[in-house]
Amino acid sequence: MTRYDRQTRLPEIGAEGQARLRASRVLVVGAGGLGSTVLPLLAGAGVGTLRVIDPDEVEESNLHRQILYRMSDLGRAKAEAAAEALTALNRECHVAPLVASLDPVLAAREIAQADLVVDGADTIAVTYALSDLCHAARIPLISASVLARSGYAGGFCGGAPSYRSIFPDLPETMPSCAGGGVMGPAVATLGALQAQMALAVLLGHEPSPLGLLLSVDLQSWRLSSFRFDTAPEPDTAAPRIVARGEIGPDDIVIELRDPREAPDLPVPHAQRMSPEDVARFEPGPDRRVVFVCATGLRAWRAARRLAARTSTPVAILAAGR
Repeated sequence: MTRYDRQTRLPEIGAEGQARLRASRVLVVGAGGLGSTVLPLLAGAGVGTLRVIDPDEVEESNLHRQILYRMSDLGRAKAEAAAEALTALNRECHVAPLVASLDPVLAAREIAQADLVVDGADTIAVTYALSDLCHAARIPLISASVLARSGYAGGFCGGAPSYRSIFPDLPETMPSCAGGGVMGPAVATLGALQAQMALAVLLGHEPSPLGLLLSVDLQSWRLSSFRFDTAPEPDTAAPRIVARGEIGPDDIVIELRDPREAPDLPVPHAQRMSPEDVARFEPGPDRRVVFVCATGLRAWRAARRLAARTSTPVAILAAGR
């Protein structure tokens, strides 16, 4: 009896499907809460190559939901600790960790080598950057988000509409897990849905999860879904997400964090501004303005507001915490 006996017994998988999984290359961005469930399920199913990218280290406050890790992993890079655990789970799966923050330049290089991308990042700018790049390359993207006891998972790009087709703009406020709290089983539920969607795409199962959004509310015990196969793309994919290396000397770079949050400027010619200063700012139409914050949320809001009242080109940089 082989490792994959129970799943190859399914007529929609069989030996041919297992061979497809073995030949697949999946890029997983984020080895945190969602990644901790997605990664072992993909490795266990026999996906041949997993590229795992995450910039963070394992912290004790992660462990109630990131059950891929142990107390002995505290202080270790998540990508490297995850790779070790996954290799111990299935030595037939090649796991390639990268300890790095994902920006559009790195993302483009990594996506070009992947058959499918799983978005487990906790930075909204990364999600939009992944969607933009996957949509252009026609690579499937499985993205999810979870907070408290609810969240969603969806299949985007790869011939389906992009993330921007459903979420063209951001809400004024977006709590984080660190600030708003989250329950481990809710995270695992959404991560498991991501893994199932990813495997369905790799195996070519129908109906495809691409063009589908699943919502899970474990407070009211409600599950819902809708298809968005024909959703139109927004007229303009603004603001553009940029990498630090894409910022030029002619760009006006505005750091929205104060010195306590970000002691060092992202580039030497950056300037700090408060929201009040940004509201009065008149840069003119000839130079691009790049707004900077940790996750991209504040920068997104500032960029959209400036673009709404001027013809100035805008972009955002998520510099990380």
